[in-house]
Amino acid sequence: MGVKRGAASKKAIFGYGDTTAVTNLVSNIGVVASDVAGVGTARYGLAASGYATDKAIFGYGTSPNVSMTNLVSNIGVVASDVVGVGTARRYLAAASYGTDKAIFGYGYSNTSVSMTNLVSNIGVVASNVVGVGTARYGLAASGYATDKAIFGYGDATAVTNLVSNIGVVASDVAGVGTTRRYLAAASYGTDKAIFGYGYSNTSVSMTNLVSNIGVVASDVAGVGTARYGLAASGYATDKAIFGYGTTGSDVSLTNLVSNSGVVSSDVAGVGTARGYLAASSYGS
Repeated sequence: MGVKRGAASKKAIFGYGDTTAVTNLVSNIGVVASDVAGVGTARYGLAASGYATDKAIFGYGTSPNVSMTNLVSNIGVVASDVVGVGTARRYLAAASYGTDKAIFGYGYSNTSVSMTNLVSNIGVVASNVVGVGTARYGLAASGYATDKAIFGYGDATAVTNLVSNIGVVASDVAGVGTTRRYLAAASYGTDKAIFGYGYSNTSVSMTNLVSNIGVVASDVAGVGTARYGLAASGYATDKAIFGYGTTGSDVSLTNLVSNSGVVSSDVAGVGTARGYLAASSYGS
């Protein structure tokens, strides 16, 4: 999930994953804090996004498949479980759109699905919307431009699906770059996005930049530890961070992304090493 484009300097939050509900706050200069005791149901394979102008939402996941959500305040406090709406599923993705709303989409619920669930600017999740495009799981999503979003990759494909500023998902766009799943995505540079890392027969670390009109570029050689099941978020006004994940063994390291989309070397991990977590920006 990406930072709200044009917003003041924002922070980020990593949360949940594997069998825990702990969270780790990220400052507006990209410093990850120690574990905060978990709130709500411990789960993995969930997704997260910003909504309103300064809040975030974690939703769905498994242990077993669930659809509950947890709202995050503008100071990074996670609230108790909210009864789920829509199809319980895991390995889905989420992103902000329309400047103050969010969308959850795709995932796995006994089979791959493509439905979406829109989130209002007060954090209310709507019923399923019939899916568009290739049903898949293990994909990633991010905001881009000033008010749009993109879902991409997952399962055995590299296709992407653009989301309009009113939450309408478009048909598949032919995939660019290495097909992979369990990757992560975030916005950077105020209006662009980046997909990175994942699993393609083995752990990978390449990235793919997304322009401010939603065009995905070819693979960029990976930087840092190849891994999958990680999460990513925008922070500050124009930067991003990839964090955590698994190489087969869970890790907690992070990689910062500059406002020009350049990924930095590994930063020593803070907090509980875990995979299949989620992340979002919050605050202002």
